[in-house]
Amino acid sequence: MSSEPPAVTQPAPSATMSAKSALNKAIFIPNDERLLAAVQVKRRTKKKIPFLATGGPGDYTTFVCLSVTNKKPALVFLTKVKQFGGSSSFVRRSQWTISQLRQVNGIDSVRDCPEFDLIFENGSDQWTAGSAGEKCVFVQILHHTCQRFIPERKPEFINCSSKLLGGNSILHEAADTVSSAVQKASQALNERGERLGRVEEKTGQMMNSAQHFADTAHKLAMKHKC
Repeated sequence: MSSEPPAVTQPAPSATMSAKSALNKAIFIPNDERLLAAVQVKRRTKKKIPFLATGGPGDYTTFVCLSVTNKKPALVFLTKVKQFGGSSSFVRRSQWTISQLRQVNGIDSVRDCPEFDLIFENGSDQWTAGSAGEKCVFVQILHHTCQRFIPERKPEFINCSSKLLGGNSILHEAADTVSSAVQKASQALNERGERLGRVEEKTGQMMNSAQHFADTAHKLAMKHKC
């Protein structure tokens, strides 16, 4: 069952930033969470609500977001975030833990389509993404995240093409590879820096020894000259 946290409004960054970066900065970073994926959606079956709780007309943009807490053990959430027409703010709405997700319906396992359904313990949402590609990326990351963070009773993914469930491994392996490469490069640079530091220290010692030797040789030469 979804929880209804108090509406938290945060100013949205400039329109030049991507939606994901804007959402992450406005909603998730302040809550010590990291945004994994976000997709802009519209309901396929609109609720018959003439006016929203805010008192304004129902003109808004909806995002479905997948996030994880930075603290361990990590908790993963699916959150609906809205941006109302004429407003530069995001508002956090309904939220579920990923363990409450029971099924993801990709609608069509053969044809690329933007529609998908999320079925929870006590409710469901029928969405249409901005494009089939946006839906594809979101479902890929969601599937990968479920495999990683839910040890038992994983949600069922139905009517999903092989690229939605298989392509994600390539997507995340590539990301993991890049992350690993960056980490190794950083470690190598640190080790190189330490080695350079030791070389510089030894060089300094050698220079001091050479200077001492030169001074001693000069004194001996002056002594014999006298």
